[in-house]
Formats: sequence, C-alpha cells, structure tokens
Amino acid sequence: MEQNRATHAFATLGHPGRMAVFRLLMRFAPQGVRPTEIAEALGLKQNTLSHHLADLTASGLVQVTRMGRSLYYAVDLDTTEGLIGYLALDVGRARPDLIAPLLSAQKDTVHMDRTLLDTDFNVLFICSGNSARSICAEALLRDLGKGKFQAFSAGTRPNTELNPFALDILQRNGHDISDLRSKHISEFQQPGSTVMDFVFTVCDTAAAEECPPWPGQPITGHWGLPDPVKANGTDAEKALVFAQTYAALRRRIMAFVELPFASLSRMSLQSRIDAIGSETQEKA
Repeated sequence: MEQNRATHAFATLGHPGRMAVFRLLMRFAPQGVRPTEIAEALGLKQNTLSHHLADLTASGLVQVTRMGRSLYYAVDLDTTEGLIGYLALDVGRARPDLIAPLLSAQKDTVHMDRTLLDTDFNVLFICSGNSARSICAEALLRDLGKGKFQAFSAGTRPNTELNPFALDILQRNGHDISDLRSKHISEFQQPGSTVMDFVFTVCDTAAAEECPPWPGQPITGHWGLPDPVKANGTDAEKALVFAQTYAALRRRIMAFVELPFASLSRMSLQSRIDAIGSETQEKA
C-alpha cells in the first residue's frame, strides 16, 4: 500500500467513533449494513454517523452500494488487507519478533486446520434471544449434519424462552424437540467450554454485539435473517413467517453440510460461508 494512502487510513481509524463503526462493519463482513442499523447498534446520531461513514469511505476502508432504496456500507477487505500488510511488512520490515508471535499464536489455536480432516465439527449459532432462529438452526444442523457436526445455539439476551411457533415448525418437520432449551451465550464462554470450529450469528443484533474473541479461532459467519417473532397478524400468518424462516435456514445449512471441508483451505471455506450468508441481501 502506498504511504500516503496508508497514512490517510490510519488517521481515519484514529478517531474512536470511526473505529467503532469500522469494528462493527468488520463483524458483518463481507456483507453491508444500513446506516439506520449502524446508528441503532452504536447509539449514534444520524448526522454523526454520516460524517464517520463519509470519512471511512473516502479513506477506501469502506465501500457503499445501493440495493433498491437502501444504502449498504461494507468493509473493503482488499484495502484492509493492504493496510495490515503495510504495517507488518513495510513499516515493520517483516521483523520476526513482530510477526512470529502472531504466527505461533495461530499454530497454538488452529483447531480448525486440525479438524478439517476430522468427522466432528462443533458449530454454534447465536441470536439475540435463542428462542427461534438459532434454535431452528441447531435442530436443523443436528439432523441434517450426517453425524459430522455437533450443533449448539445460544442467545445474547438472558432469561428467554423457546417460541411455541418455532417448536411447532420443528415438530411438523420431524425434528425431536425434547432436549431443546434456551441458553445464554455465557454457557459457551467459560473455561473448559467446548471449542467451536464455526460460530454463526443469525440475527443482526447478535452480530453487532461486542463479544470477546472465541478460543480456537473458529471460522465465523453472519447469516442474518429477519426475526419471525416480530411477525404480526393471525396465528396462521405468524406460522407462515416461521415456516419461511425455517426454509431459509434449511437451505443455508444444507449448503453448509455439503461443503467439501477436507479439500478447502481456511480462506476458501470462509469465502464459501460468506456466500451462503449473502443469500438474504441479494434477494432484498
């Protein structure tokens, strides 16, 4: 990366507000996010957010696209990669005492690289309430995973209960619901907890949460879907929305379990997972 461009990017990220926006967009990468959703997640005024987005876009770190009437802001991953490379390789002169600790940390936690050839992956689906979308995803992967996956789900909001419409759609599609329960994310963040190979957020609220890094460096993805719990209308109309959500999750999980894990590099696998998660935005 050219020095002036790198300086501009670093200066842009030097503001805590812009850094907060960039961090949030990275959690959704490579997908984009609407400004209203960014403002709500970060508690920013729209005019303040507009300034931050304009600066991030001008620096090349963020790009904006229009879909219908909506603007979506997303991290430019190529520019971000170039900035990281500039700091490590140009400014840092690729010093081994700077780079080696990063590489050794990866070697210590490459649970994914080891398990790519195994037959058992641990997968966690996260939502805000763990009452519908993530519960459905857990049941779907458990039953469609052909014995290759251990499925878990959790919510970022405590004291939630399973939604009866979600349980009904699962039962009607032949899933055993007897052992399903709503769980808080803290159950999976304790010492000695199951090390995850994949962590997926299935709602925008969960994706926007500031969570500590997961041990084992799991591959992550954002598979956001609208919340069926917020559906209005008659019970039949609500049931239809839950059925549509279930169908969307089933398509994604079917695509996921069919991936050729043993032949994909970590980077290729991340790209495939990102593509699966982009389904909703492409249809918006």
